[in-house]
Amino acid sequence: MAELKTKPNDASVVEFLGTIENEKKRNDCFEIMNRMQEVTGDEPKMWGTSIIGYGTYHYKYASGREGDWMRIGFSPRKQNITLYLMAGVERNDEILSRIGKYKNGKSCLYINKLSDIDTEMLRELMVASLEHVERIYGEGGPGHC
Repeated sequence: MAELKTKPNDASVVEFLGTIENEKKRNDCFEIMNRMQEVTGDEPKMWGTSIIGYGTYHYKYASGREGDWMRIGFSPRKQNITLYLMAGVERNDEILSRIGKYKNGKSCLYINKLSDIDTEMLRELMVASLEHVERIYGEGGPGHC
């Protein structure tokens, strides 16, 4: 079984975010970093070269594949800011109906800028995702940092 390439490391989150050329996106990312830290109580850590993650949990699929992953995270991408919400985005339709302008994938919320969304609804979505992870994997999951 292939080893997961995206793992937590000791690279500086602040230095990474400081490399974002677009000032608005950089400021939005620092605000998201602070909000996620507030919601999780975890310090931000770099996962791979471009993802900022908070905490960990251990997963195991029916196939036998298992590993550790962040409880919640985000990444400043070229086209948008991607928020990783492990509970799955679509299970939170009521919050999404009030959040504002976004696109989504199964466990990702894509936003162009924070001013496009209601940040209180974003906070609720983060909390709902964390609560789901804790229900499934226990408080913080094994390996919680």
